Amino acid sequence: MPFVKKIKSGAYFSRFQVKYRRRREGKTDYYARKRLISQAKNKYNAPKYRLVVRFTNKQIIVQIVYARLQGDFVLTAASSKELPRYGINHGLTNWTAAYATGLLCARRALTKLGLADKYEGVSDPDGTIQMTETIEGEDSPRPFKCYLDVGLKRTSTGSRVFGALKGASDGGLYIPHSEKRFPGFDPESKELDAEVLKKYIFGGHVAEYMESLEEEDDERFKKQFSTYLADGVGSEDMEEIYQNAYAAIREDPTFKPSDKTTDWKAESLKYKSRKLTLEQRRERIQAKIEAFQANGGAAAEAEEGEDEDEE
Repeated sequence: MPFVKKIKSGAYFSRFQVKYRRRREGKTDYYARKRLISQAKNKYNAPKYRLVVRFTNKQIIVQIVYARLQGDFVLTAASSKELPRYGINHGLTNWTAAYATGLLCARRALTKLGLADKYEGVSDPDGTIQMTETIEGEDSPRPFKCYLDVGLKRTSTGSRVFGALKGASDGGLYIPHSEKRFPGFDPESKELDAEVLKKYIFGGHVAEYMESLEEEDDERFKKQFSTYLADGVGSEDMEEIYQNAYAAIREDPTFKPSDKTTDWKAESLKYKSRKLTLEQRRERIQAKIEAFQANGGAAAEAEEGEDEDEE
């Protein structure tokens, strides 16, 4: 047998270092995170904010987060589960819902920081790219700046993550971006079709799909849009619903917790086993001794009677 060189010796494995836990779980891209949270030293410990956009099967979550040595801290957050309060009851994970959630998060953050009146953003979106600019004046504050954090999401053209970005930008935040990843951008002509982007902002793509599906396959249309039809929402109602929702978000973006019919904390405390004090444990033992002594004579008589029967 020829000589085989051992490539990975014991010294290699003794120095092997495992990757971070969230890297092993495939949850965090630390290459991107390092560049998103590292701040210039001449910023005097000012936090570097990120617009974190995450998607689940049932909702869209948008947060404004900054990092410290202790961990990440959330300045403000918004979820598409809050949109029914503003009149959007269906399609809480589509592109337009992402836009509405980003708008809600932006207005909520600016209201919290006292900048809502100074930076109103784009109240009537027309599909064009309008970046938030600094107000002229010596004492005027600069716009709130943050960077888009997409996590592990693919940044393909037309992705929903850019819907949240557009909503937050129109809400008054300053987020550096270009027009290359919005729906309607043509990579050949290098131009953005504003009408296509406006259609996505007001749910026009959903309305078009509803109309085409109704013509092609009525049975599938009734099954797929059953919740829309149950509430009497048709393709012609989409734009009005979203226009009213955006106006309502700007009027009152504050968070309001949902009404809880059941107090689950009180329910869980019913079954919680509490730790007894020393006096309570002694009383419990004494009660057991007294109960045993009270029933001890009857038990002894029963045993004697069994012994006599056996004899």
